[in-house]
Amino acid sequence: MRHGRGVARRLVRTSTAAATVIGLVIGFLIAIPTTSEAAGSLPCDIYGSAGTPCVAAHSTTRALLSSYNGPLYQVTRASDGAKTDIGLLAQGGYANAGQQDTFCQNTTCRISKVYDQTSRHNDLTPGPAGTAGGADRGADASEIAVTAGGHKVYGIWISPGVGYRYTGVASGVAVNGQPEGAYMVASGTHVGSDCCFDYGNAESTPADTGNGHMDAVSIATTCYFAPCTGSGPWVEADMENGMFQGNNGSNTANLGNNSTYVTAVLKNNGQTRYALKGGNSQSGGLSTWWDGALPTRGGYQPMQQEGGIILGTGGDNSNRNRGTFFEGVMVAGYPTDAAENAVQANIVSVGYSGETDVPNGPQGTITGPGGKCVDAAADDTGGNGTAVQLWDCQTYAEDQHWQHNTNGSLSTIGRCLDIVGNGTADGTKVELW
Repeated sequence: MRHGRGVARRLVRTSTAAATVIGLVIGFLIAIPTTSEAAGSLPCDIYGSAGTPCVAAHSTTRALLSSYNGPLYQVTRASDGAKTDIGLLAQGGYANAGQQDTFCQNTTCRISKVYDQTSRHNDLTPGPAGTAGGADRGADASEIAVTAGGHKVYGIWISPGVGYRYTGVASGVAVNGQPEGAYMVASGTHVGSDCCFDYGNAESTPADTGNGHMDAVSIATTCYFAPCTGSGPWVEADMENGMFQGNNGSNTANLGNNSTYVTAVLKNNGQTRYALKGGNSQSGGLSTWWDGALPTRGGYQPMQQEGGIILGTGGDNSNRNRGTFFEGVMVAGYPTDAAENAVQANIVSVGYSGETDVPNGPQGTITGPGGKCVDAAADDTGGNGTAVQLWDCQTYAEDQHWQHNTNGSLSTIGRCLDIVGNGTADGTKVELW
């Protein structure tokens, strides 16, 4: 997306982000649970009652099991490396975003762990380097705030280089052709076409080990098997070496889902059949885009899943795409349509609201001549020594959103704006460090 090593000769700071994000209006939404009121049967309750229990449940916004009262995620503070867990306002309720705001005040925090809400402890941490991508960093914890259940909550803003994984074989997750299902609530507007914004079953190590070794749900503008209908994004199945919209890959009946919030659903009996569904997480039901045979290409009948878990990347740690994640689960067995419809109804009852494709945390952009934005020349993945340049402003580019820290420094993607060689002469270059 961005290339070359430009020089930012004159930086004019024209805006800083608001100190806090968006006032929240609870108002008349009687159907939305309050702080002390759980949402009745939550997704894992529904799946469990239908005989397909959750084996993994991840969310930074709410509990996905009515009995859950533990931490949702962990944040690590940039200023001193301290960590804290972000929990719930009430059992079976919503995230305590105020706890994060207090802990991360006047500095930045990264999401360093996403807890599994089941008893299996399939927690996710930033993934190790793989055969198709370097080691992942944790998401900026305050990059995207939205409303759920009338409360401010934070999603997981995935930029290139951000991703999470359970490396190894996660407890209870399908392997070697066992049936399973998964869903995630994600943005339908903060999307891209590169690989891979996935959630679900992946290799036990970050390497492509062949067809059928993955079974993850994805939402992207990737038309891997042409022809495709429209420009997406589409709910797809990443079953390794292909983003399948149905059938053997191409499926012109898959019309895509581009609402602000999308419920993306995948289920696979591991032997002969899989299904893909998509819906608006704010209203209505699910559309079935495919319900039929697994690909007849070699390796998919039966499936050969390995039982790892990924969030925001591909199985080989392809970490070049973007997206916003709010919640998701994986279940053992092949879920019923009735269970999936009930889960969708529960998701709609949450009342998710707010934009999902524009960062709204404490960071702000810095503009220079020609209205260009100050930008790191590495597509959101820069390390020490990465050149800082002017580039066309892009609302979704994390490396164009800078935090003004209390010590006077400016930082983005975990590094500070720095002068090359501590120089002071006109024309001295700037970099990340």
